Amino acid sequence: MTAELWLTQLHENGYRLTDARRAVVETVERSARALTPVEVYDMARRKYRALGLVTVYRTLEKLEELHLIQRVHQPMGCQAFISAGHGHQHLLLCQNCGQVEFFEGDDLDRLIKAIAQKTGYQINEHWLQLFGLCTNCRTI
Repeated sequence: MTAELWLTQLHENGYRLTDARRAVVETVERSARALTPVEVYDMARRKYRALGLVTVYRTLEKLEELHLIQRVHQPMGCQAFISAGHGHQHLLLCQNCGQVEFFEGDDLDRLIKAIAQKTGYQINEHWLQLFGLCTNCRTI
C-alpha cells in the first residue's frame, strides 16, 4: 500500500489531510524498520519543520485504528510502529538495526488450546514477535 492510499483512507474516515499528517504517513509507510514516535517525529520534521510531536502520536493512533500500521513491542519497552502486514502475520525484528520481516505459518494452535484449557481463558488472538539479528547485522 502506498502513502497516497493511506492518506485516502484517512480522508475517507473523516481525517483532515494536512502537510504535517502527510509527512508522518510518508515517513512510516516508507520505513523498512519499526520506528518509535520520536524517530517518526525526527524524520518527518525534515519534510515539515512545523510538525509537532502531538500530531505524530495522533496520526500514529489513527493509522493503527485503520489497521494500516501495527504496534511493535520491543524488549527495551519502547513502542514502535511498522506498516501492517497482510492477513495474520508475525514479526521478526533485528535488535541492532530495527529491520522488520513478516512471516506466516505458525503452529501455535495446540499450545493456545492447552493454555486456554489450563487457565480457563478464552483466547481470541495472539501476537508473535521474535527478536534477533538480521543477516546484515550478523556479518558486521
